[in-house]
Order: sequence, then structure tokens, then C-alpha cells
Amino acid sequence: MIRLSAFADEISPDIDEQIAVLLAEGIHHVELRGAWNTGVLDLGDSRIGRIRESFAAAGIDVVAVASPVGKAPADTPVDSILDRLHRAIAVAEALNCADIRVFSFYPPSAPVQPETGYRDEVMNRLRAMVDAAADAGMRLLHENDVGLYGATVAGCADILKALPGPSLGAVLDPANYLLIGECPYPDGYEAVRARLASVHVKDVAAGQIVAAGEGNARFPDLLLRLKEDGYDGAFALEPHLGSAGQFQGFSGPERFSYAAGRLKALLADLDWAWS
Repeated sequence: MIRLSAFADEISPDIDEQIAVLLAEGIHHVELRGAWNTGVLDLGDSRIGRIRESFAAAGIDVVAVASPVGKAPADTPVDSILDRLHRAIAVAEALNCADIRVFSFYPPSAPVQPETGYRDEVMNRLRAMVDAAADAGMRLLHENDVGLYGATVAGCADILKALPGPSLGAVLDPANYLLIGECPYPDGYEAVRARLASVHVKDVAAGQIVAAGEGNARFPDLLLRLKEDGYDGAFALEPHLGSAGQFQGFSGPERFSYAAGRLKALLADLDWAWS
């Protein structure tokens, strides 16, 4: 059965308010990106413990640590990247979670030759990350996002082909494709279909982020295809209806609930049950 999940910091920085809105919407899964205006990897162990206890008491589980690892130039030292990834692994272990969201690097800070680009730097770093995750029994989930090597459909396909195996899965963010003029469905979906683990739910119309089904991502068609293909991963609400930034977005309780209602209505139209 599919899981309806959320970036709960879209609701509020406060964990208690996050939980109240999630429960009101019947959502029992989160992708933890941050709390108390602090990114997930910068939360201390005591705060991670508070999150674990609060979520557990409310019957909410963390399905992925939404880390920012990989949102850095492609010439960032490997050791520095792995230090951040090891923190993400420690957080995931503390939260009884096996999935960690990652990215695929911006162009290097130094100029590159057009004929060679920076693919090797990206793949070397991603390979080191995947190996570290495999050693820890974790799975990395690569997300397409603007400005990164894997922003495009072709880039995402290249990454998955170069790094086969169960320790690297994929996130599909239809809105991020639309923001760079690419086609999320069917093109973006087909590129990652075999290893898709999470769909980030937001849409785009006239260059503005909107709720699912109100833009150009063809969410009804995408959802139908996912159901027909037997998809059993997560749908993670990330509405960005208030603001959007490099590392996070915000919606507030009312707009988050609106976005949740839009997604639940689309799923109901397909008679697709969720947990």
C-alpha cells in the first residue's frame, strides 16, 4: 500500500504543531527535513531524540531523512561530503529509518572544459556516497532539483545507469522538472520508474508552484500510471505554497492542509487506498 507522507516543516518549525496538523490530515509518515528552524543534519542528538519520541507517541514514522547532502559544488572534497552523509546515516539510524534523500551536485566552483564537463566529479562523489550507504545498510534516494547534474531527465537516467544496485533509488519531483522546462510525465517518470521510491507532490503553473493537479505536471495521468505499474512507495507532500528556497520551502498549516486535500482527492478519484 502506498504511504502518504509529508515534509512536516512545511507546516511549522514547531514539532507539536507539525504533529497536530499531520494527525488532523490522517498522515502518519514524514520525510524529516528540519525542525525548530534548523536543518535535519544540524539538529543535535537530544533534539533528534525528542523528535523520535514525539513522533512515536503520535504514531508517526520517519520514512526518509531529507538531507541536503549533494547540494554543493562538484569539486567539494569527498571527505567533507562523506562527513555530512555519515551524520545523515546516524540520524537515520536514530529514527529507525533506512532511506536518505540526496542530490547530485552543482557545477564546480572552478571553470570546467566544455568538452569534459564535470560528470566524473559527480559520479566519483555519488559512488563514494552509495558505497558508504551500502556499508551502513541504508538506501540513498536521488532527487532531481534545479541547477544540479541530475536536474534533467537525461542526468537522472545517467546517474541510475552509472550506479546500479539497491543502495541508490530515485525521487521524482515533477515540479522541479517543470521549473527547468522539462517533461515530468511521461519522460521524467520513465527515466526513474524501475527505482522510484518517492514522489514529491507539488505542481507548477505559469512558473508558480501550485497544489497537485492545478498545474502542468499531469498529476492525474501520472497517478494512474503509477497505480497501473504497481507503485508502492511514498507520496511526500512538499507544497511550497508560501515560499521556496534552496534548502527548504514553507506553506503554513492552512495551505498545507489545502495541498493535502488536493492530493487525497486525486487518490480518491482512482480509488487508491493509502496509509
